[in-house]
Amino acid sequence: MTELKSYSVWDPVTRWFHWINVLCVLLLIGVGLVIYNAGALGVSNDGKIMLKVIHVWVGYVFLLNLMVRFIWAFFGNRYARWHAILPGRRGFFSSVRSYVIAFIAGRPENYLGHNPLGRLSVFVLFVLLTIQAITGLVLAGTDLFYPPFGHWIAQWVAVQGVQPDALVPYAPEMYDAQAYASMRNVRSPFIFVHKYNFFVLTFFIILHIAAVIITEVKEGGSLTSAMFTGKKVFNRRPVDDENDRDQRWD
Repeated sequence: MTELKSYSVWDPVTRWFHWINVLCVLLLIGVGLVIYNAGALGVSNDGKIMLKVIHVWVGYVFLLNLMVRFIWAFFGNRYARWHAILPGRRGFFSSVRSYVIAFIAGRPENYLGHNPLGRLSVFVLFVLLTIQAITGLVLAGTDLFYPPFGHWIAQWVAVQGVQPDALVPYAPEMYDAQAYASMRNVRSPFIFVHKYNFFVLTFFIILHIAAVIITEVKEGGSLTSAMFTGKKVFNRRPVDDENDRDQRWD
């Protein structure tokens, strides 16, 4: 008879981060697509401002959640820490090769934390999410004069006689034309990166979801449910189980 064993893996902070991040990213993608296609959809300037305000506030929650996760990578359990997330440690590429061979052969290796390909996926997603957050902060300042850069942007572009704190979006009469044009030139590479990083990020999110589904089917495991319960269940010893080296599995 096959023995099943349950392991506590994902701590509450990691699980909360994951689902808050999922919700924020879905909202940001949805609102971002409407903003991107605002002209084709006939959205008015007031409508665009409202959508951008929603986008930015969701972005603040997204960034705060991401920062908490990065800090938690220093303090969380061993599956949540940087050494369990970042690829490239000694023997990492050998473990990738071993995992891929076993996966293709139909006998995938079980991991308590992220499997080797999962580490690569999480690392890439963290990089892309960070780029999106940083460029988003710059655009929030240049579009809506929102923190943390909005005050300086407003001081830069406000026409003489207008208080920077009084600036509102889509009000060219309040802007110094030359300063505003210079600001838009500085803004240009940030919006370029934000836009195309969005498409790359969306592609990798879809790839990540597909990989989770395929892994669930192949391993018949508890990959998704573990992000709700914190526990993974296996019928053989996981490769990274450091506390059960001598356990015999049938």
